[in-house]
Amino acid sequence: MEHQQRGVAVVTGAGSADGIGAATALLLGRAGMSVVITSTTDRIEQRAAELRSAGVSAVGVVADLTGQDGVDRVFAAASEAFGAPAVLVNNAGMTSLSDPEDPASVDDISIEQWRTSLDRNLTTALRMTRAAVPLMRAAGYGRIINVSSLSGPVQAYTGDVAYHAAKAGMLGLTRAVAVDTAAAGITVNAVAPGWIRTASSTDREIAMGHATPIGRPGTPAEVAAAIGFLASAGASYITGQLLVIDGANSINEERAM
Repeated sequence: MEHQQRGVAVVTGAGSADGIGAATALLLGRAGMSVVITSTTDRIEQRAAELRSAGVSAVGVVADLTGQDGVDRVFAAASEAFGAPAVLVNNAGMTSLSDPEDPASVDDISIEQWRTSLDRNLTTALRMTRAAVPLMRAAGYGRIINVSSLSGPVQAYTGDVAYHAAKAGMLGLTRAVAVDTAAAGITVNAVAPGWIRTASSTDREIAMGHATPIGRPGTPAEVAAAIGFLASAGASYITGQLLVIDGANSINEERAM
């Protein structure tokens, strides 16, 4: 991305110190943006303090984005602190194999589990996007980046039908909003991280990362770098696309152990 980028960025799901959201907020902040970060717990205040210690203008907002009240709280805080956002990064949602929603196969999943997963992993992005688009239309500029996953849009594993459906839905949402808003100067793209090492990664997930052609899991900073590019002015002719960040895992034909 460009060395300096002014404006306001909202990054959801940034509560984990070593997660994709926090890494993205730091990258955008160091590029010159003021950053509003969200999480469902008050640990977001610690992340915001860490960003400010790094020289980034940042505020943290505790908000449950599965409800409209939480979404309204985020945009009110952004407006009060910095102004309308030029960049929205929809990163909120649960992890896959370590998901406390109790992932289930098509044979076992209840409708309640299905609805909960879609609400957290997909509808949160719709709520935030729906709130951001009018502000971006008024400004004639906007960048929306949805954090999807390799799981769903590109590949699948057994036993987690709702997560895959939600993350595939993120790609459909991305493309639909991209064509709805292209004429307004807004771009909408998605990234699909593969096996990324974070604090919530299980031993199995780390092992799967080592089994990729690159031979290691990815890092949150590597995902953030891709998000940062898509958030930049230089990505103005890229919209409705999915950028896969997986160490060639999805294209590797030789999988025998």
